Amino acid sequence: MSEVAVAEVKEPKEPLFSKKNRALISNPMDDDNPITVQVLGICSALAITVQMKQAVVMTVSVLFVLAAGNVIVSLMRNLIPNRIRIIVQLVIVAALVIIVDQVLKAYVYDVSKALSVFVGLIITNCIIMGRLEAFALANKPWPAFLDGIGNGLGYGFILIVVSFFRELLGSGKIWGFPVFGQKVGALLSDGSLATEATGLYALGYVDNGLMILPPMALITVGAFIWIQRARNTKLIEA
Repeated sequence: MSEVAVAEVKEPKEPLFSKKNRALISNPMDDDNPITVQVLGICSALAITVQMKQAVVMTVSVLFVLAAGNVIVSLMRNLIPNRIRIIVQLVIVAALVIIVDQVLKAYVYDVSKALSVFVGLIITNCIIMGRLEAFALANKPWPAFLDGIGNGLGYGFILIVVSFFRELLGSGKIWGFPVFGQKVGALLSDGSLATEATGLYALGYVDNGLMILPPMALITVGAFIWIQRARNTKLIEA
């Protein structure tokens, strides 16, 4: 074969959703979950999971910042001097967080107020900085984007699961809507207060007030980690 013919032989392009690329999304959901396996970003998992609405908004926020940040850093990876790479990454993440913060204040102000400083603290989220440093700087934009999506979904999955049980058992609600019935004194849709208990509350059920306290978030995450390792024994450290 001539040299010209050899030069014309090109490596086949990797499919956009090859097995390797699909693993970038699936692994963080289980075997390489950023919270339960890598133990990163756990602070927000403990602090803002009292209600599902807050957890979902935080999930979408981190997902956007992580995916966009990964792509931007990947595109700039050959241009960023090694000595200032952390500073550049922080500037990129800070700019994205400012965009998220302004959008939340404009469209879901009540949730933005409830999340308080935790939106700003996305800048220092260990998951984001870890993926920028460990993956985005060494990979092309598409894998970096998938890695950001995967880790964002893995992070959000834990937040939503924890917030589901905390809100349900702590206040008898899901997404703010009563599930176990109405308690005496609860605010009704017409603006009046309920004078009679309904549903499980009429049978004597009482909300578990411990579930809305921060320690129960840690216990719930711990229970999830235990279940995950019982199901997937390869995650158990020797």
